[in-house]
Amino acid sequence: MFGLGWSEMMVVGIVALIVIGPKDLPGLFRTMGEFTGKARGMAREFSRAMNAAADESGVRDISSTIKAASNPAKFGTDKIKEATGMTKGPATQALSEERQAMKEKMSDAMAKAATDRQAREAAETPTANDAPTETPKADK
Repeated sequence: MFGLGWSEMMVVGIVALIVIGPKDLPGLFRTMGEFTGKARGMAREFSRAMNAAADESGVRDISSTIKAASNPAKFGTDKIKEATGMTKGPATQALSEERQAMKEKMSDAMAKAATDRQAREAAETPTANDAPTETPKADK
């Protein structure tokens, strides 16, 4: 909202509390809320009117034509896929399955390497039983 952070909004709120007073502050917030609601409603209505005018004049059709002209290869392939109802071919499906299998294989290998590393680290770490102990000396 207007690029204000919480600290700036807190300062504005404190200044409003001091200047306006605690008695009139709820009425001010209510009035500001109504004003904001009316402004948003007007902006929504304006946006709808502009979109309706653009639809009537054919601006959207021209926009899609311009986009198609800027990238004709993509537009052509999209239209062919749309017309045939094809989403994925057999080669694409096979490649996808191959990639999934490789992903699972790599994941298994990484999990095995991690457990091996943890086992090695556990074997290398000295335990409390391995630590040298001091024998108490008898006093003479």
